Amino acid sequence: MNLETKWLEDFVALANTRSFSASARQRHVTQPAFSRRIRALEQAIGVTLVDRSTTPVGLTSEGQLFLVTARNLVEQLNESLSHLRGLSIANEALDIVAAHSLALSFFPPWISRLQKGLGELPTRLVAMNVGEAIHVLREGNCDLMLAYYDPFATMQLDAEVFPSFSIGKVNMLPVSLPDETGKPCFSLHSDASIPYLAYTQGAFLGRSVRMLLKNDPLRMRLRTVYETAMAEGLKGMVLQGIGAAWIPDFCIREELKSGRLVRAGDESWDIPLEIRLYRCSLVHKPGVEKLWRQMMKLPRDFLQA
Repeated sequence: MNLETKWLEDFVALANTRSFSASARQRHVTQPAFSRRIRALEQAIGVTLVDRSTTPVGLTSEGQLFLVTARNLVEQLNESLSHLRGLSIANEALDIVAAHSLALSFFPPWISRLQKGLGELPTRLVAMNVGEAIHVLREGNCDLMLAYYDPFATMQLDAEVFPSFSIGKVNMLPVSLPDETGKPCFSLHSDASIPYLAYTQGAFLGRSVRMLLKNDPLRMRLRTVYETAMAEGLKGMVLQGIGAAWIPDFCIREELKSGRLVRAGDESWDIPLEIRLYRCSLVHKPGVEKLWRQMMKLPRDFLQA
């Protein structure tokens, strides 16, 4: 039998509140995620613990018996952890998920700037693709999500349930290795076939590029020679002279400044995007609530990277 501690804590909370919604708020997760965790506990044990046919919900006879064990286990674990931590718990870190390129190139200077206005912010950052990040946020398995925003994207989030702050603007630029004269080895303005370094089908940034090229004749001249979900991966291949790619400008500022990379096309080929910080309004974790209130007091231009 494989039980997770958080399931036991969820069950004790549900026994106390007799409400899935109230327990979910108490446990800082969305109600659907909380319900799935209770079902996972029941499946692991092999019995039904909760009588969902009543309002408020009740416990089955098996649930009432198991509650005693669950409470004892949770109390013993909390006592042990309190002892190990010297009876004090440090400021709880905020769990943040972010798109790979944002995690590598955008997050460090942005969080440094934010901390100058708000003070120290303990954080845990996990990089993943945007689709996975949205899933994690919806499941209540992170506190905040840092992601690109595209008004035409298919994966939209309800603004009331998932409020956000606009924290930056970004342009995706077509870039190439320069030739000996400083001109792009692979120019979008030439008539030649162009080796194209593409984002994979499921990558969020790839969708933005495909939208740009959807009805443009250039699409017929792009010969895909490499694919990856990560902008930093494309950047590495461009630097090797393998082909041309669209890359967020904050990832390549130094390379453009030094001349190691050059534009493969003029500004008409740029793709403007917005960067946003999201939370789930159904999750009321004290640290997130405090951060959100503090950010609302900051000038908008301070939040922008």
